[in-house]
Amino acid sequence: MKQLLIALGALALSVSAQAQTSVAPRLDQQNLQALTKQIDTWLNTEIVAVSVNAHNAQYGNMNESQIAALDNQWRKETEVDDKPLIAATLSGPLSVYLSRMQGQSVGLFVEIFVMDNKGLNVGQSSITSDFWQGDEAKYQKTYLVGPDAVFVDEPEWDDTFKIWRVQLNKSLTEPKTGNLIGAATIEVNLTEWARRMAETN
Repeated sequence: MKQLLIALGALALSVSAQAQTSVAPRLDQQNLQALTKQIDTWLNTEIVAVSVNAHNAQYGNMNESQIAALDNQWRKETEVDDKPLIAATLSGPLSVYLSRMQGQSVGLFVEIFVMDNKGLNVGQSSITSDFWQGDEAKYQKTYLVGPDAVFVDEPEWDDTFKIWRVQLNKSLTEPKTGNLIGAATIEVNLTEWARRMAETN
């Protein structure tokens, strides 16, 4: 009987956990605007613009085969100890800045990376799986759309950390001129954002 009660208790906890995680917190238009505004306060800065513009100048004349070679190099480096391309990117001023911004968010931002006008990584808070994002929606639905584009991907449940995560992607512009220069991806802890919004209401 005792074992049956324990089993029933475990089953109830399991069902309860599934109920809590089956639906992602809702990111409505008002919340999206508030979140984007918060992100823009540190994204529309000189260090971001200078870094992206320099990257555009460095890689602007690259063709598709050269970009593919860089992306292949990056992918291979993720599996070995010697990582010259990854190390150069992660040690750059923009990556250091983005890592600091992620830390200052106190758990709200899970990952941040910035792309140039070809979809190549300029800076990031952690190692991404690839160097070129140009074939993905995070670039195609932002930079290729226009300077004001914002694309929010479908939320995903992170079973390791027991949180909902969502990627907010947006175009990047030069603060002084408004010219389109790149794009950014910010992976948001949607569970934490919902908690903070509940506290303010």
